[in-house]
Amino acid sequence: MMIHPSVDKLLQRVDSKYTLVIASAKRARELMLQKKPVVDKPVTVALEEIDRGITTYQRLREGIK
Repeated sequence: MMIHPSVDKLLQRVDSKYTLVIASAKRARELMLQKKPVVDKPVTVALEEIDRGITTYQRLREGIK
């Protein structure tokens, strides 16, 4: 089974795998709370949105201190 879009392609949109996981999980939760039904699985939709540049993120602070 192939993952679409690929992780390599998605990592061009974010700064790390950790950011990709956090951003896609947060967006997937938002999709599950919406009233309108989602055709595909929420995580798939979230990853496709990140790939297309629809979903973005903003880093609030650097590192842990």
